[in-house]
Amino acid sequence: MKSQFNYFMPTRILFGPGKLKKLATTPFLPGKKALIVTSSGPSVKKYGYLDRVIEYLKQNNVSSVTFDKILPNPILDHVMEGAQAAKDNQCDFVVGLGGGSSIDSAKSIAVMAKNPGNYWDYVYGGTGKGKPVTGGALPIVAITTTAGTGTEADPWTVITNPQTNEKIGFGNDYTFPVLSIVDPELMVTVPPKFTAFQGMDAFFHSVEGYLATVSQPASDQYALEAVTLITKYLPVAVADGSNLEARTALAWANTEAGMVESLSSCISHHSLEHALSAYHPGLPHGAGLVLLSIAYFSFMAGKSPARFANLAKAMGKNVIDLPQEQQPFAFIAALKKLIAAIGLQDLKLSDYGVKKEEAPLLARNAMSAMGGLFAVDPYKLSPEEVTGIFEACLE
Repeated sequence: MKSQFNYFMPTRILFGPGKLKKLATTPFLPGKKALIVTSSGPSVKKYGYLDRVIEYLKQNNVSSVTFDKILPNPILDHVMEGAQAAKDNQCDFVVGLGGGSSIDSAKSIAVMAKNPGNYWDYVYGGTGKGKPVTGGALPIVAITTTAGTGTEADPWTVITNPQTNEKIGFGNDYTFPVLSIVDPELMVTVPPKFTAFQGMDAFFHSVEGYLATVSQPASDQYALEAVTLITKYLPVAVADGSNLEARTALAWANTEAGMVESLSSCISHHSLEHALSAYHPGLPHGAGLVLLSIAYFSFMAGKSPARFANLAKAMGKNVIDLPQEQQPFAFIAALKKLIAAIGLQDLKLSDYGVKKEEAPLLARNAMSAMGGLFAVDPYKLSPEEVTGIFEACLE
């Protein structure tokens, strides 16, 4: 056990089926006028989630305006536009409604509603200027309609700068939500393919947080339970999205994965994916992670095997009878089985327009834009090794 670590998890979480209606009565709303940040897609309107949030806020004596331009891979321009909308409408807090893209954008908008200049002035990594956030941020309420990013339980936000092809994570104490509502009933409408993509994002947050050199006892507990729950329940939810038991288990695993991100960190697996989807924004983040995962984790298991056997056990693999040198690779076998169980075994990066000759460019981007994650890897990757991992995924 590590003898030194920090624990900071300030978000109040209302969890469980039917919890959305608590928005109408909770005393913990941080203001009286909200900017609701949500997707440009049809789901939150089609299924009535946006209307319900507006009505529940109204019942709680909170008025609201809606900013509904957020893309699946959210971009810098919309952060700046949303921040201006918050200022123009004198909003005193921000609600992120939807998946990770909407909630991440809400966090970044909350920062820029209180600070001058351009959002990229504050981003650290790549071409970001890394200025301190001296103005704080508007309070953030997160209402997640997916089980993928865990962003309702962490401070992180990922935004793409299309001008520089950089997709960079950012966050600080101000960008923790003050209140998060996790209602699995809002997740039953997610289609099977996106249920799979989102569930694997949460899975890899947990795996990476367990492997990171900054892991700690609490993050380990959350990570291993999330891995177990996702392994068991993600195939169930993909097969039957209306199964509320499975959706609830995945919602909790996702929130746990967010806590892992708050207490530990992703490793460079996420850096590699951010490079892919920065250049190919049509690639869903979870799909990119899956497509990188076998090559990436096989390499890591060979170089730094110490914790992989525990991950395999969390996935239900019996490693006791295996020779010690084979135990880490039981995780790879279990991962392949899970990917097949959720119908993603035939995914290819080439389906999204990624070419093998891009590997050196993608490696440079990953190590520049999200270079900080390489610092907490269990094994220090070289540029040539990163290029090799990309190439292995494109053969």
